[in-house]
Amino acid sequence: MKILLLEDNPDIAQWIEKGLGEAGHSVDRFETGPDALFTATTRSYDVLILDRMVPELDGLSVLKALRAARNTTPVLMLTALNEVTDRVEGLEAGADDYLAKPFAITELLARISALGRRGQGGATGGETVLKHGGLELDLLARTCRRDGQAIELHAKEIRLLEVFMRNKGRVLTRSMLLEQVWDINFDPETNVVNTNVSRLRNKIDKPFQTSLLKTVRGAGYVFGA
Repeated sequence: MKILLLEDNPDIAQWIEKGLGEAGHSVDRFETGPDALFTATTRSYDVLILDRMVPELDGLSVLKALRAARNTTPVLMLTALNEVTDRVEGLEAGADDYLAKPFAITELLARISALGRRGQGGATGGETVLKHGGLELDLLARTCRRDGQAIELHAKEIRLLEVFMRNKGRVLTRSMLLEQVWDINFDPETNVVNTNVSRLRNKIDKPFQTSLLKTVRGAGYVFGA
């Protein structure tokens, strides 16, 4: 895979680059946020690894700028900050995964591999084109259409919609969505699920006459019921 690495600590950056290279990945390494942001918006990558604490423009700001520019490349955040609030802040900004320092290179490789498969629409296997009620989600092309009308979705919205469509007619709780979409196995007491479901609903339902995604009061959400 083609990977962009933003890490200002030369020893850590060299260690990561060596580990990724030995696993067969190609790495472009940057020490400052502006350089990483410019390159990420002008070149194509499979995964971006962003350290949160870097000079000039921190990793979180780079992430926010990328998502604002509708860049949907999967992002793994690295940080020495291990507080739940910091992790949640990154996830709410659009990060796909979070890894706290220190970490083993084997764990980094496993997470990168998972993000790469997810970015290609192969995280869960099965069909790569999901359809229901005029809605079509192509996981390989990373495109979505309803009644022939193109709908632009960000990476996390694609993953969220995929989970809903693969569980059609089944009530999915907040905890289930946190685990399947954000890889969080606890409740961080954040509105990240509600916020993202609302954004997704505004795109796939609001412009159309019928609603595919519904709230089940006190339980969660259901798609296509």
